[in-house]
Amino acid sequence: MADRDFEIIIVGAGPAGLTAGLYVSRSKISVMCFEKLAPGGEILNTEHVEDYPGFEMIGGPELAQKFTDHAVKFGLKIEMEEVSEIRKDGDDFFVKTDMGEYRCGAVIYTAGGFPRKLDIPGEEKYAGKGVSYCALCDGAFFQDEVITVVGGGNSAVEEAQFLTKYGSKVYLVHRRQGFRAHQVAVDKLTENEKVEFILNHVAEEVIGDDKEMKAIRLKNVKTGETQDIEANGLFVFVGFIPNTDIIKEDVEKDESGFIITDQNMETNIPGLFVAGDCRSQLIRQITNASGDATTAAVAAEKYLEAQEDAKKESAPAAS
Repeated sequence: MADRDFEIIIVGAGPAGLTAGLYVSRSKISVMCFEKLAPGGEILNTEHVEDYPGFEMIGGPELAQKFTDHAVKFGLKIEMEEVSEIRKDGDDFFVKTDMGEYRCGAVIYTAGGFPRKLDIPGEEKYAGKGVSYCALCDGAFFQDEVITVVGGGNSAVEEAQFLTKYGSKVYLVHRRQGFRAHQVAVDKLTENEKVEFILNHVAEEVIGDDKEMKAIRLKNVKTGETQDIEANGLFVFVGFIPNTDIIKEDVEKDESGFIITDQNMETNIPGLFVAGDCRSQLIRQITNASGDATTAAVAAEKYLEAQEDAKKESAPAAS
């Protein structure tokens, strides 16, 4: 439509947003991508990536730049504007940012989310230098080393099991005596000789030198006593928070707040497509974020075509 600012607006310029932007731009569709910080998303905070096909190992910032350059090469425009609201009125969406409001026909939402942190001394300092929030991403870097996992849900228990493939020893630290995780998974982990449970404890501080973490300080929640556990890695699994609050429509979510889509990445709101970490799914990796974003881009294009066809069919015939 002539009065639309863009046909498609992409919210978020992580791997999903940049992939969607690449495909939409190649199709010569009017598109804009909004990002509040810098293109690349969470991989900008990842020191090394070794599970993205075609690169045995690549720095996270370097991979983010390659994603960005590739999308821009095909014409994607990225503006550093923070989106604060998305709402639908009739056939159009209105996307409000800190710089203005824009009208479009479809939205591809790839704003992701962020892992819940412990907020303890040393956590930020040693992020990427021992502290991680993704076992699948970083587990292989801790071959034959001592690993500490913090959490008590399914993610913590399952990822601790996964990390036993690499670590010589895995401590699972949980603030309670019991787990929120499924008992079957807990029982399986209990049988693993590499694993030691440290219950009724919380992480107090990450300790290390100028280069990397060396230990973690734990506190007994019942006695208040502290102890230092020597460990090369700390994996934190205390929750993941999806960025979904800015969508003002009644979009369908799962029990954890992640957005539910169909196989075309379309939500229950026609024209609103979602890909990446804020989508309800089994895993959250660069590869599936890009794959889902490809689907979202193609589906959004077909959605717009169907809209246009419907308008032509409903238009009164010329006399």
